Parts: sequence; C-alpha cells; structure tokens
Amino acid sequence: MTLPLAMPMDMDSHLLRTFVAVARCGSFSEAARELGYTQSAVSQHIAALESDLGAVLLQRRPVSPTGIGVRLLEHAGPLLLRLDAARADIARLTAAPATRIVIGVSPLAMTSQLTKTLADMRQTQPLWEVTVRVLGREAITRDVATAALDLGLVDGMAAPNDPLHLPDVGPLTAMAVTEQPLAVALPAQHPLAGRTSLRLVDLADARWIDAPDIAIPLAQLSTASGTDGYRASLRYEGTDVRGLLALTAAGHGLALLPQSTIDGIPGINAVLISAPRLVHRTGVLHGNAVDGPPALLASALMAATE
Repeated sequence: MTLPLAMPMDMDSHLLRTFVAVARCGSFSEAARELGYTQSAVSQHIAALESDLGAVLLQRRPVSPTGIGVRLLEHAGPLLLRLDAARADIARLTAAPATRIVIGVSPLAMTSQLTKTLADMRQTQPLWEVTVRVLGREAITRDVATAALDLGLVDGMAAPNDPLHLPDVGPLTAMAVTEQPLAVALPAQHPLAGRTSLRLVDLADARWIDAPDIAIPLAQLSTASGTDGYRASLRYEGTDVRGLLALTAAGHGLALLPQSTIDGIPGINAVLISAPRLVHRTGVLHGNAVDGPPALLASALMAATE
C-alpha cells in the first residue's frame, strides 16, 4: 500500500518541472534537451527533489516513475498549471493593451455567430491582428488560463440551467453564448433510428465512438445518466465532424452531438435525448482581467445573443 505523499509547501517549482519532463520523456538526456539544461543539471534537480521529499521518484534503468513518483505526477500537473495561470493573471493586469488577439475555438464552437461577429469587428477595428486556433476543449481552457490564448470559445454538454463543466485551472470567466438540443447520431438502418426521442440510459450498452474533441465525451454520458456503459468501439482523434458521422453511418458506433450538426447528413438520423434534460452549449472563456480587443470581442459575442 502506498502512503499519501506529504508535499512541503516550499517545493521548488523548477525541480518539479524537471521531474515532470523526465517522467514524460522517459530519459534524462531527452528532458535536458527539451528544458535547455545539461544532463548533469537535470540529474541534480531530480536528486535535490528526491532529497527534499525523502523518497525515490524515478527508477533509473529504464527511466520510469516509482509508485511515489506516479503519485507526485498526479499533483504536479495541476500545481504547475495553477502557477502558470497565476503568472498569466498578473501579466494581464500589468500588460499594455495590444491589437493582436489569439482566439482558441473548439471544433463545434466555430459557429456562424462567431464568424459574423469577427467580420463585424474587423470592419470597425481594421488594425486588429486576429489568429484563430482550432483546439480541443481541455487545451483551450488550459491555454486561456496561462495566457497562451486571449479568448476561448468552448462547447459541451450541460443541464439547461447549469454552467459548462470546465477544469479548475484558475480564475476564469465563462459566459454562455449559444444553446441548442443534443441528439444521438444513429445510422439510418439502426433499429432505433425511427424514434423521435430516446432516453440516454437506453443507449448505455450500445457501441459508441469516442471522439473527445467533437462529440460529448463518453465519461460525461455515464455521469449524466447515472449508469455505467458507453463503451468505445472506436476512438476518433480528429476534428472533422463529417468524418466522425461517416464512421457512424458505416456502423462503427454512436455519437452525441448538437442536433444541427447531424441534420441533413446522408445515412444518419438525429434522435433527440428526452432524459435527462441536456443541452449543447457554447461559451466564451477569458481571464478575469481581460481588456482591449479580447474584452471587446467577448462583449460583441454576448450582445449577439441578446
């Protein structure tokens, strides 16, 4: 049995970052190249961290985390992310307003409302330099928190009056901008394809496609319905909705998506989910100290929903 790891409050974040890099790379030399250190410096960092904690964190041959090292990795990611988010939050408060804006958009948040709002803003702000990055939902939340993105548009599943469920990565503000019904994408020949609605729990034992950056993640389906199941028969790591629906039409598995993305696709029927009550929501995400172009764009997106 592994005992809980006691972490000193004065743990050096530089040593922790080195440990995470070595564990991820599986090599002291690879981690040294990634971090811009010498291999000797990396070895010294790991030795200092192990001495501080009084525990061996890495097996050396081959390089892999020990049981205690695995436990530390569970803490390290969130800790380092919160440190980066804190640094970014202070930088937002002290930085001068810029004309360059970088927006992260999850694939299903790339709506006509966003493109129209961007076009309208470019008419009134011709000097803006706008970059749009299509990213996964978790990446957008992380990158907004650490100021790699000025603004994010994320989508997901929620109860009608509940906010989107987002990782706790720092002080962020999320505001809903669009909402629409959720439906399960079924092959046209599926026995349930003719139904007008289905309960989510009735589909727990069906074959599903795990497409975490487009469809609603399968773990969320289990939580929402209060039952196990929702096993993946295939994993899809793309961002092309039509590619995902082509797999569904061919019988590889089901996917839960906003109804509008399914309607009109040949070989696919969209069947609404009647219980539990769920919606697909898109929200704009930014830091609490947002200013300049990101603040103007966030306001414009919110105004477009009123």
